[in-house]
Amino acid sequence: MPALDKSEALKEKIAILPSSPGVYSYYDADGNIIYVGKAKNLKRRVSSYFNRTHDSRRTNLLVRAIADMSYIVVPTEQDALNLENAMIKEYKPRYNVLLKDDKSYPWICVTKELFPRVFLTHHRIKDGSKYYGPYTLTGSARAVLALINQLYPLRSCRLNITPDFINAGKGRLCLDYHLKKCLGCCKGLISHQQYADYIDNVKQILNGETRELMDFLKAQMADLAQQLKFEEAQILKEKYLLVERYRAKSVIISQVLDDIDVFGVDDDDRNVFVNYMHLRRGAVVRSVTLRFTRRLDEPVPEILAHAISEVAAQFGAVFNEVVVPVLPDVDFLGVSFTIPQRGDRAKLLDVSTQNARQAKIDFLKHLEKVDPELRTERLLQRLKADFRLSELPRHIECFDNSNIQGAFPVASCVVFKNGKPSKKDYRHFNIKTVEGPDDFASMKEVLTRRYSRLLDEGQPLPQLIVVDGGKGQLSSAVEALDQLDLRGVIAVVGIAKRLEEIYFPGDSVPLYIDKNSESLRVIQHLRDEAHRFGITHHRNRRSKSQTVSILDSIPGVGEATRTSLLKHFRTVKKISEASEYDLAAIIGPARAHSVRLFFTSQQQQQPQSPQQS
Repeated sequence: MPALDKSEALKEKIAILPSSPGVYSYYDADGNIIYVGKAKNLKRRVSSYFNRTHDSRRTNLLVRAIADMSYIVVPTEQDALNLENAMIKEYKPRYNVLLKDDKSYPWICVTKELFPRVFLTHHRIKDGSKYYGPYTLTGSARAVLALINQLYPLRSCRLNITPDFINAGKGRLCLDYHLKKCLGCCKGLISHQQYADYIDNVKQILNGETRELMDFLKAQMADLAQQLKFEEAQILKEKYLLVERYRAKSVIISQVLDDIDVFGVDDDDRNVFVNYMHLRRGAVVRSVTLRFTRRLDEPVPEILAHAISEVAAQFGAVFNEVVVPVLPDVDFLGVSFTIPQRGDRAKLLDVSTQNARQAKIDFLKHLEKVDPELRTERLLQRLKADFRLSELPRHIECFDNSNIQGAFPVASCVVFKNGKPSKKDYRHFNIKTVEGPDDFASMKEVLTRRYSRLLDEGQPLPQLIVVDGGKGQLSSAVEALDQLDLRGVIAVVGIAKRLEEIYFPGDSVPLYIDKNSESLRVIQHLRDEAHRFGITHHRNRRSKSQTVSILDSIPGVGEATRTSLLKHFRTVKKISEASEYDLAAIIGPARAHSVRLFFTSQQQQQPQSPQQS
C-alpha cells in the first residue's frame, strides 16, 4: 500500500524516529493531543500507522486526523507503559483506551500514632498510615471492622494522644471507656506495648493471616488454663471462635498457594473488564474490577498491561508471580507470568474471570435499566458483526422442517424483530409439492412460497434468514433466493444442531461462535422457537388425521350433529346399533333416517363370515 498523504514535516519526523522504546503523541490540526501510544521500537510502531490501510475503521479515522506528532524516549518498555498511562490520565485523548474508574473503593486504615486508630475510609493520605484493601463492597469492610472491634478495645476518638498529652492530664474518659470499648488511652490506663500487641493482631487479620492469629490465641488459652486463670482463658476462647467463624466465611481458595496475584479478563467488544485478586495465605485479601473502554479495538494483551500498571500505581501492589489468561504486551521487570491449564492456579484464574464476567453483567444490566433501547442496539450490532451483515438485522426469520418418514410434512417460520420474538408474524406451512422425506426440497419450497408472497404483497423483507440445518438445507435456501433474485438482498445462514456450527453460503468451513456470545443465544432461541412451533403444527396434523371418524362420511351430517351423537351415545358402535327412533330423539327424523340408512348399507357391504354363509 502507498504511504498515506501527510505533510512533509510529519513525514520527516517519522523518517528520523529512533528505534528505541518510548511514548509517541499524535496531534490534530488544532494542536490537541488525540492519541498517546507506547512502543518497544518507536520507528517501527509509528511507521505502521501510515504505510497501510487498517482493518479498523476507527484506526483509519485516527490516521486521517493526525496533523503532527511528538515523542519521548525512555529506557525500558515498562517505563513507556507507565508514562503512557500518566499522559492518558492527564490529557484524556479521544482515541485512547479509557479507564472508567468512577468508584471510590473503601480501605481500612491503621494510623501511624502512639495509639493507632483503625477505621474505614475512601481516601488514602500519604501520612505514614497503613491502608488495607481496597474492598469491593463497603459491607465487607464493615464486617472486618466489626470483628476487630469485637476482639480488641481500640480507641475511636481523634485526639492527638502523645506522652505529653497524657502527662498533662488533658484526656477525659468517654462513653467508650465505660462501655469497655476502649481501655483509656488518653489517661494512660493502658500501656503502649499492650496496645501495640492488639494492633499487631489486627494487622494479622487484615493481612489474611488468621491461621497464625488462631494459633497464637490457642497457645495463650493453654497457658492461662495451666495458670488456672479460667476466666481470662474463656475470654480468649471467645475471641478464638470469632476469628474461626470469620475465617470460615472468608474466601479460601488454596491452602498451598501464598502471596500470588491473579488477573481475570472478560469483554463485550466495547468494554474490557479486568478483575484483580491478591491472595495471602490462600485467602483473597484484595479483589477489585477495573473497566476499560476501547477506542481503537485494542487487543486484550495491551489492555491487560494497562490494568497491571494501573493496579500497581493505584494500590501500591508489588508483583512477583502473576496468573493471567494471556501474556501482557509489555515485559514487567522481575515479574513472572503464568498461564495455567490445570491445578490451583487455573482454579484461581477461573474465580477471577467469573468476577470480571459478573462485573460485565452488572454493568450491562445497569445500562439496560437506564436505557432499555441500548441493549437492543448493542445486540443488533453484535449480530451484524458476527454474521457479516451489511445492515442491522432488525428483522430475522428462521425456518425448520418437520416430518416422520415423510408423513405429514410441515415447516415453520418464526420471526424475530429487534432481537425478540414477534409471535403474531409466525407462520405454518404444509408441504405441497414434495413427495417423501426430502428436507432439502421442502426447504426450497417453503422459502419460495414465503418470499414470493411477501414480494407480491409488498411486505418488508428480513435482513437475515436462518435455516435449521447444515450445508444441504442452506444450499436449498440459496437456490430459492436465487430464483427470486433476492440473493444479494437478504443474508442467509444455516445452523447445524450438533456443535452449533454456523454455515455461510459458499463457505464449507463452519463458523463457531463463542458459546457465551449473545449472538449465539439469539440464534439458538430462533432455532428452538422454529422447532417448537413446527413440532406443534406437525402434532396437530397427526392428531387430526387420527381422529377422522366414519361419521364424517355420512351425507348431510355436519360437525354439530356428530358432536350431539357422540355426546349422547359415547361411541360410534353404539350409534351404528341405535334404532332410527332413538336417533331421531337426538338429531331429528331426517338426519336420523340418513344415519340409519348409512349404517345399514355399510353392514350389507361387509363380507359375511363362513358361519353366516
